[in-house]
Amino acid sequence: MPEFGKFLIFAGTVLVIIGLFVSYIGRLPGDIYIKKENFTFYFPITTSILLSIIISLIFYIFSRFFK
Repeated sequence: MPEFGKFLIFAGTVLVIIGLFVSYIGRLPGDIYIKKENFTFYFPITTSILLSIIISLIFYIFSRFFK
């Protein structure tokens, strides 16, 4: 059970860092943002890729603890 507590602390720290990064940095280079008169399109492709990598790493570490 102590491993699970350590994992929760690690995951919480990673989520706080991601939250601070997203709220202060905002859009990353590579995100698609198109603004016209009556139309705005925003697709955060770089942010999505970065979050996917981080979440995959978290699940990988989680699976290593409980294997």
